[in-house]
Amino acid sequence: MSVDLSLYRLIMDASLIVQLVMVILVVASVLSWLVILVKARTIKVAHRAADDFEERFWSGVDLAHLYDGVRRKTDMSGMEHVFSSGFKEFLRVRQHPPQVADATHRSMRVAIARESDDLERYLQFLATVGSTSPYIGLFGTVWGIMHAFLGLSGVQQATLAMVAPGIAEALIATALGLFAAIPAVIAYNRFATDVDRVIGRFENFSDEFVALLARQTAGRGSAEARE
Repeated sequence: MSVDLSLYRLIMDASLIVQLVMVILVVASVLSWLVILVKARTIKVAHRAADDFEERFWSGVDLAHLYDGVRRKTDMSGMEHVFSSGFKEFLRVRQHPPQVADATHRSMRVAIARESDDLERYLQFLATVGSTSPYIGLFGTVWGIMHAFLGLSGVQQATLAMVAPGIAEALIATALGLFAAIPAVIAYNRFATDVDRVIGRFENFSDEFVALLARQTAGRGSAEARE
């Protein structure tokens, strides 16, 4: 007697627990791929926006004029948000030169922290899928093999054909676990590195901007003292 070992038949004939494990892993895989696609686009846009803003910033444009243009945007984010927070604080404390550097830097750190939270959003989901999917698949495999051998308890003479479908369906759970985990782990490691690079760019810009404001404030103070 031949046994149908097609993938579809193995899945349909699997026990309820194994089928539930398969559904969980397929859903996790689909969601992780959605996160991967969205996060890849988000990080790419963040890098491009930072490039564009730094080009404008270092082109010699008047900072007040640049600030007016940035703050009118309804979708301000990334380096523009960091700059806007810092310059807004600078305008508030510029009459007190000793406070300019600390106050501006503190305001920009808050903005960087918020941007970091946005960039890191859903990365923890990828880490969770990558770390737990193999174990969920392994649980389905163990359950399926146990179910297959329990089915032989009332059989006088067991054959490989009797236990093969149960073992095969159990191994599908392991395969699905790896299928969900491997892309999630690779994407998490890649995106974590990319996010660190973007945040590093924000922090470097923050230090350079604070130094620029401090020089301008010191120069203005010296000029006023000479007068």
